[in-house]
Amino acid sequence: MSRAEMKSLPRGLTAAVFRGLFLARIVVKFGGTSVANVERIRRAARHVKREVDAGNQVAVVVSAMSGKTNELVGWVNDSSPLHDAREYDTVVASGEQVTAGLMAIVLSEMGIPSRSFSGWQVPIKTDDAHGAARITEIDPTELNKRMGDGWVPVITGFQGVAPSGRITTLGRGGSDTSAVAVAAAVKADRCDIYTDVDGVYTTDPRITPRARRLSKISFEEMLEMASLGAKVLMIRSVELAMAHKVRLLVRSTFDDPDAPQLAPDGTPGVPGTLVCDEDEIMEKQIVSGVTLARGEAKITLRDVKDKPGVAAAVFGALADESIVVDMIVQNVSDDGSLTDITFTVPDSEYDKAVHTIEAARANVEFGKISSSKGGAKISVIGVGMRSHAGVAASMFKALADKGINIQLITTSEIKTSVLIDDEYAELAVRALHTYYGLDKEDA
Repeated sequence: MSRAEMKSLPRGLTAAVFRGLFLARIVVKFGGTSVANVERIRRAARHVKREVDAGNQVAVVVSAMSGKTNELVGWVNDSSPLHDAREYDTVVASGEQVTAGLMAIVLSEMGIPSRSFSGWQVPIKTDDAHGAARITEIDPTELNKRMGDGWVPVITGFQGVAPSGRITTLGRGGSDTSAVAVAAAVKADRCDIYTDVDGVYTTDPRITPRARRLSKISFEEMLEMASLGAKVLMIRSVELAMAHKVRLLVRSTFDDPDAPQLAPDGTPGVPGTLVCDEDEIMEKQIVSGVTLARGEAKITLRDVKDKPGVAAAVFGALADESIVVDMIVQNVSDDGSLTDITFTVPDSEYDKAVHTIEAARANVEFGKISSSKGGAKISVIGVGMRSHAGVAASMFKALADKGINIQLITTSEIKTSVLIDDEYAELAVRALHTYYGLDKEDA
C-alpha cells in the first residue's frame, strides 16, 4: 500500500495499517558536525528520507549546529559569571531548537510530513539539576501517534523539562543520551547515531592506518572503549542503551545517502558499527580494540602507615574535590607496617590533587610524594578475554619485545590497562594492534 493510499484511510486505521507494514522503527540522531549548516541539514535529511522511503518509521533527534552551544555558553558567561542556572539552560537550549525547526522545514520540503518538538513538548521529563539534568521519564504517546500516522517528529536533543516546568539541559553527551532515551521510550528497533566517522574502529586510524572498522561490538566493550579514550560515543548514552537493550548503530552522515547500503565487509547491508548485546555477536574476538588515553599523571604516596581507613582518607579527600582517580595500585612492606599507594589522575588535575593530598597529611601519615605528569594509558579490550587465559601476559610480552617499560597495571574481566611513558604510546598501540591480529588484511 502506498503512502498516498494510506492517507485516504480513516485516521484511526492509518496507524494500525502502517504499524502492520513498516520494516522497522528507527530513531536517528545527528550530531553538531552533521547539522553544521543548512546544506549539511539537507544531507542529513536525505538519510532520513531513505529510511522513510524504505518503509521505516523514523524519529529524529538533533544537536545544535557545530560550535553554537559554545557560543551560547560564552554569551551567558559574558553576561554574568555568577548566573542563574535556570536561565543558563533557557539560553543554551535554544541551539537545538533552531536545528530541529530547520530539519523539520527541510523534511517537509522533501514531501515528508514532519514537525519539531522541544524537550518540554514531548515531554522529556528530568530532575531539576539545571545544566546536568538526568532524564526521569519520557511520555511516548505523542511521538507514537505521529510516527503511526506517517510523520517524522524532530526532537531537540540535550534538553528536557524539570518538575517546576523550567527547561533543563543534560550536560556533556546530552544529545546522544536523549536519542537513546527516546528510542527506549518508543520501543525502537534501533537508534542510529550519525556522526563524522563511519563506525567504531579497532583503534584510532590516525595512529595506525591498519585499523579496521568493526561490524559489531558489545555494549560492555563500547563502554570500556568510551571510558578509555575512544570519542565515538559518550559513556552516559552507552550505559543507558545497555540498561534498556537499545541497539545503537554508529554511522557517518557524510556517506552518500543515495548510494547502495553496504556492510563493513562490502556485502549489501547496513553500514556502520552495531553496538548490541553480547549474545548477538556470534564470534567473539579475544581482543576487539586497543585504546590510548594521554595526559595521565602518576602520584605515589611513599611509606604510608598501613592501618584501616588510610585509603578511605586519601581517596575521600580527592573525591571531596571532585578529582577523578583512575588506576590504583597498593604495595605493602614485608613487615606490614608501611605501604605505598600509587594512583593516576588527569594531567589537568595534577596540581590540585597534590595540593589536596598535602592538605590531608593530618589524616594520612606518609613519608613523601613522588609524582610525574605526561603518562599514557594503553588498554586492550574484548569480551573474549573472559574465556581466554594469558591475555595480560601476552600484552606484557608484546610491549617488552618493543622495549617498552610498564609503570602500572590494572585489569577487569574484559580489559587490561597499562601506564607507560608517552613517548612510546603510539608504538605500543601499533604493536598491540598487530600482535592481536587486528590489522587490515589488505593494508
